[in-house]
Amino acid sequence: MQTQHTSLFQKDLVQEALRQSFIKLNPALLFRNPVMFTVEIGTFVMLGVCIWVAAGAQEQGSLAYNLVIFGVLFLTLLFANFAEAIAEARGKAQADSLRKTREETPATLLNGQVVSSASLRKGDVFVCAAGDTIPADGEIIEGLATIDESAITGESAPVIREAGGDKSSVTGGTKVLSDHIKVRVSTEPGESFLDKMIALVEGASRQKTPNEIALTILLAGFTLVFIIVTVTLQPFASYAQTPITISALISLFVCLIPTTIGGLLSAIGIAGMDRALRANVITKSGKAVETAGDVDVLLLDKTGTITIGNRKATRFYPANGVNEQHFVRCVVLSSLSDETPEGKSIVELAGVNPASMQMPNARFVKFTAETRSSGVDFGETRIRKGASDAIRQLCQSAGNPYPAEVRDWVTQISGNGGTPLVVAENERIIGVIELQDIIKPGIQERFERLRRMGIKTVMVTGDNPLTARFIAEKAGVDDFIAEAKPEDKMNYIKKEQAEGRLVAMMGDGTNDAPALAQADVGVAMNSGTQAAKEAGNMVDLDNDPTKLIEVVEIGKQLLMTRGTLTTFSIANDVAKYFAIIPALFIGGIPVLQRLNIMQLHSPESAILSAVIFNAIIIPFLIPLALKGVSYKPIGASALLRRNVFIYGLGGIVVPFLGIKAIDILVSFFV
Repeated sequence: MQTQHTSLFQKDLVQEALRQSFIKLNPALLFRNPVMFTVEIGTFVMLGVCIWVAAGAQEQGSLAYNLVIFGVLFLTLLFANFAEAIAEARGKAQADSLRKTREETPATLLNGQVVSSASLRKGDVFVCAAGDTIPADGEIIEGLATIDESAITGESAPVIREAGGDKSSVTGGTKVLSDHIKVRVSTEPGESFLDKMIALVEGASRQKTPNEIALTILLAGFTLVFIIVTVTLQPFASYAQTPITISALISLFVCLIPTTIGGLLSAIGIAGMDRALRANVITKSGKAVETAGDVDVLLLDKTGTITIGNRKATRFYPANGVNEQHFVRCVVLSSLSDETPEGKSIVELAGVNPASMQMPNARFVKFTAETRSSGVDFGETRIRKGASDAIRQLCQSAGNPYPAEVRDWVTQISGNGGTPLVVAENERIIGVIELQDIIKPGIQERFERLRRMGIKTVMVTGDNPLTARFIAEKAGVDDFIAEAKPEDKMNYIKKEQAEGRLVAMMGDGTNDAPALAQADVGVAMNSGTQAAKEAGNMVDLDNDPTKLIEVVEIGKQLLMTRGTLTTFSIANDVAKYFAIIPALFIGGIPVLQRLNIMQLHSPESAILSAVIFNAIIIPFLIPLALKGVSYKPIGASALLRRNVFIYGLGGIVVPFLGIKAIDILVSFFV
């Protein structure tokens, strides 16, 4: 999926949005928006008034005047519908491009049979060679391949996916560039990521978020209050012997209710999810995007996020009395089954051909978060390599000492930001391997940016506390979790949530799934395991571990846009009040002329000017609703003051100027 910036108002999108604007006039559809639904009722009433006036009801004003009011109210509805329709049309355009990717693709099963991708079911296994398009989402169970994911992510650089580990997931529609892989299908038909993306961008699975629902209830409350205000004006006018026409009452009501935010509310929500998708993040709900804007704590993996990613072995330290060649041989033997980049770098540094190693009846021991070690058993030999405390405990429990020089090397390597791996043979420590991390350039500035947003950053790592502290201080994170096991991440998240904070986390492995599910915002890597993707409420198609920072900014921008446009909409009512109230009562209560501070030409021109401004402000604000208010990390209180000043004061001043300018034009015709 391409992330190019396209024009907000492309010709084909505008044409589709205009058509949908009329379709959305259906009361059954508009009923979901209480503000605009009441405007539609008022428009129908005005149509009845026009027919009544045409039949001879002169006390309701001229037919031309009433027709203009009806026409402006009708345009108000169309403009509000257009705002939502153009946001939806942009999403549907993305869906169409995604459908081209999700075309029928042949799939080769293990028995050589070629079937359609539509016939694949969860659990089926297919094979792909160089040049093949991957027919369905799945996990590689055998092999390694270079994958072109540009059809999904828009990124032209190929990526490597391999069986085992946390980079085993592949997406339907991507292309194999080299090698050969076996893939197990991980989704049923219609449930792939492309299907989910299409449903999301088309709005089929979009539901109102809690904030949207709360704001809709607030707007409905405002609408009810102004219905009561408008209805009670009629007896007051009769008492003051000041006749008020139906068109004037409806105009007052439509201008005082928050039609601006009522017309733009849906567009803001749709555009927020659209911005996330354009950043190559699939959000399973709009709530996830909103919640990202309120996040207080951010959990980030050290490897790949704060550091470049793959740690490399840089030096071997054999213990006193241990032959260096023997130590190197043990190191290589312990790493033969280690498919991680670190394990492969150990073999590379040793400069030994793994094929030359003979191990009769070898049993490889894989690394686990619990043992924090790996190795191999063959014959009477047991070799283990892992975290210093894990190997120390293993050896001391067998009655063997922890050499002083090994302790010094571990402290020295950790103090320099490296990761020491201690190696033991038959429960006796024989040396240390040094792994080094490289901190990503510019990461300190990004953490400082988060700090200015009021977000606490926490680094999660399996390293020992010394190494973790060194990396944390150098990168500029606020806290760290060292020697982290899956339950440690989840317990930390629960602790922060119990203190009333919202927590976000990014992960890609099966062991990250519990924490991703527990976090308020869980972002899974698209290259990660199926368990991680199902546990999170967002999926990053770019597999960029720092994307979480961008997601937070998108969420904050969504909340800001909704808040600022609500402030602007409600502030608008002040100018409309000063335009319409004097116009209604100036004939019976001349002293109200003092409220006509804009010096509007006549009661008719004042009402028309207010109604016209109320209509045209909606299309003027559509670009802002779609693009979002620009966000700067300056702190919540400073941001609030800035936006209240700009949009609150602007919401008062702009209508005064706009209504006066429209009145000058209208006065030539009224």
